[in-house]
Amino acid sequence: VQLVESGGGLVQAGNSLRLSCAASGSTFSINAMGWYRQAPGKEREVVAGITSDGAGTNYADSVKGRFTISRDNAKNTAYLQMNSLKPEDTAVYYCAALTDWGRKYWGQGTQVTVSS
Repeated sequence: VQLVESGGGLVQAGNSLRLSCAASGSTFSINAMGWYRQAPGKEREVVAGITSDGAGTNYADSVKGRFTISRDNAKNTAYLQMNSLKPEDTAVYYCAALTDWGRKYWGQGTQVTVSS
């Protein structure tokens, strides 16, 4: 499974960005997917997760009400809609996919920078 993120960039606080994560390879094996982020000097943290059918989602408290995770299985793509961005959302955002056999795959990351 290969994952490629896109959509990051530099935005002002209060604005929005939409991240995409395109999966390829053994996509039939992908179960849950998620977004993580890592800010400079900090550990990687989970941002949001979504079940295989998209019916179930969960979010970190810090992004609830502002971020929305979704997926389009026909396109093998997951999304993270980020609204009302704050400077503390600045980080490298990573997509992750969990396969049926329990292995987690990671994308290369996309930088999100929010200026105040």
